[in-house]
Amino acid sequence: MSAVVSLSNVHKSFGAVKVLKGVSFDIGASEVIAVIGASGSGKSTALRCINALETIDSGEILVCGHKVHDAALDRRALRRDVGIVFQSYNLFPHLTVAQNIMLAPSCVKNMGKAEARALAEQVLAKVGLLEKADNYPEQLSGGQQQRVAIARSLAMQPKLMLFDEVTSALDPQLTGEVLRVMEDLARAGMSMILVTHEMAFARKVASKVIFMHQGKVWETGPGAMLDNPQTKELSEFLSNGL
Repeated sequence: MSAVVSLSNVHKSFGAVKVLKGVSFDIGASEVIAVIGASGSGKSTALRCINALETIDSGEILVCGHKVHDAALDRRALRRDVGIVFQSYNLFPHLTVAQNIMLAPSCVKNMGKAEARALAEQVLAKVGLLEKADNYPEQLSGGQQQRVAIARSLAMQPKLMLFDEVTSALDPQLTGEVLRVMEDLARAGMSMILVTHEMAFARKVASKVIFMHQGKVWETGPGAMLDNPQTKELSEFLSNGL
């Protein structure tokens, strides 16, 4: 099976600070990859490089057939195939939930209003928020807003979903409702990469866990590796309760 995502010897620096130091990994179709590690280990930078939000210094990144490392990359085409959800919801406060979701399909895919509305209702049903379609973001809890952000990405019908610590600003109850949506996506076969501190979720849902340390892939394996770390660094990371 060809990889949906392939990173090969990726390097990335910000000024004199080397953040990624030869990162390589592959992700197959329908795989769920959890990327874990301490702050500053390069997790979120790797995710942003996959979606071309950051330009790499050297190496190669292939994503859904797109050569992300190529200067001629069509970023618009890449982002039709790759959805990304951040810690901050980034919803437009002056638009209803449905209008937030309809915006990209209307602008990028030239979808008509009725079709876009039907699509918005479909993805809202998928995240359990169909009844909130005509509410404004300020009328929703943080967990509900994050689920709308996920629905907005799903509306573009991506081949790959990226999640960057999407629950880190939420309390445990709201975290649970967002993680349930992500678990449903995993069961439905969506290819996903999630940067997370939710170890129990990584252990349960991820087909592969990647532990990053000091800008490198330090240890990788199935979720069960969290119960039996092979390196001192992963053992110390887990013992810190992160």
